[in-house]
Amino acid sequence: MNPDEITPHLFRTEYSKIVAVLCKTFNIQHIEIAEDIASETFLKASEYWAINGLPENPAAWLYTVAKNKAKDYFKHLKVVEKNNNRILHTTASEDQQIIDFEPQNISDSQMEMIFTVCHPINSQATQIGLALQILCGFSIQEIANAFLSKPETIKKRLLRGRESLRNRHFKIESLDEKDILHRLDTVLTALYLLFNEGYFSKSHHLLIRKDLCLEAIRLTLVLTEHSLTNTPKTNALLALMCFQSSRLDARVNREGETILFDEQDEAVWDQTLIEKGNYYLVQAFDTDCNGVSKYHIEAAIAYWHTTADNPGKWQQILNLYNQLLSLEYSPITALNKIFVFSKVHGNEMALIEAERLNLTDNEYYHGLLGYLYSESNIAKAIRHFEKAIQLTQSKAEKQTLLRQISILKQKI
Repeated sequence: MNPDEITPHLFRTEYSKIVAVLCKTFNIQHIEIAEDIASETFLKASEYWAINGLPENPAAWLYTVAKNKAKDYFKHLKVVEKNNNRILHTTASEDQQIIDFEPQNISDSQMEMIFTVCHPINSQATQIGLALQILCGFSIQEIANAFLSKPETIKKRLLRGRESLRNRHFKIESLDEKDILHRLDTVLTALYLLFNEGYFSKSHHLLIRKDLCLEAIRLTLVLTEHSLTNTPKTNALLALMCFQSSRLDARVNREGETILFDEQDEAVWDQTLIEKGNYYLVQAFDTDCNGVSKYHIEAAIAYWHTTADNPGKWQQILNLYNQLLSLEYSPITALNKIFVFSKVHGNEMALIEAERLNLTDNEYYHGLLGYLYSESNIAKAIRHFEKAIQLTQSKAEKQTLLRQISILKQKI
C-alpha cells in the first residue's frame, strides 16, 4: 500500500494511543508534550516511508520511534535543567522506564486518559470536545460539526479546557468508582459522537469512515469489559454501533454515493455484527437497568432496521422515534421520524408533517422533501434536491443528490 494512503489511517488509529501511553508512563503534566512527540513521530514516518517504503509492521515502527523520542526528550530536559541549576522535575530513572505499547496497556491507557480528560472542572461540552480531540483525533472542524457550532468557538473552548487541566496538574491516574460513574455519561457521549462522524461524516470527502466506527466500537467494547463501566447504557450504545456497522458496506456504492435503505442489498449486511448487536441489546435491557436511555431506543430502532420486512416493522420504528423525540429532541431525529412516517402513512401525509418542521436551512430537510416529492411532483423534488446540494459541504452527499436529480430528469 502507498504510504500516502496508509499514513492518514494510522494517524487516526495510532496517534491517540501514543499520546495516552506516553502520558500514563511519564505522568506528563502538559499533554502538549506527548502530542508533540506523537506528531514528530508521524512527521518522521511520512519522510522516511516516502523514501524507504512502508516497514513490515508500520504501527510497531511508530511505537519504536515514539519510545526513542520520549527518551531523548527527557535526556535533553535533564541537561537543560542541570545547566540552569534548576531542580529536576524528572526522576533519575524516568528516562529508563519501560514504555509499554502492548495491546492491554494501550487500552488501559486510553480508557484512563479519556476519563481523566473528562474532568468536571470543565463543562460537559468542553469535556466531550477535549475527549474527541485528544483521544479520537478530531479536528476543530469535526468537533464544531458535532456540536453544530462555529470552529472559532470550539477552538477557544478547547484552549480554555486545556488550561484548566494544566492548572489542576493534569496527569493520568486510576480513578475511584465515584469518579468513573460520575464521568461515564460524558465518555459515552464522546464515543457516540465519534461513531456518528464515522457513520455519516459531515466534514470529510468520504461519507462513511470505517476507521472511526471501528475505533468507537473498540473503545466502547473496552468499557463493557470493566465491571464499573459495564452498564446497561454502555451495552445499549455498543448494540447500536454493532447494528449500524452491520450495514456499512451496503450504504455506499463504488462511486462513494449513498445507497438509500430501500435499495440496499441485504445480502451484504454483516450477520455477525447483527448477532453481536442482539447480544449487547439483551445485556442493555438487563433487570438491573435503571431506566431506558436514548441509546436503548436508538439501538432498538437500529435492530428493527436489520430485521426482515413485515407489516408491523415500520410502525414499531415509528413508535420508537416518538419515544426518542420525547426523551431528547433534535432536528435530525425529527426528520428521520418523518421518513419512517412515510413508510406507515404514505408520502402525501408525510409531506404535511415534514413541511411543519420548516427547517429551510437544513440540507437533510430538503433532501427528505426531494425524496417525498419524487413520486408526485418531480419538478418540486428536483428543486429541493438542488437546495440540499447548495447547503451541504459533503462531496459524497452532493454526488448522491446529483444522482437522484439525474434519475428524476429521466422520468420527465
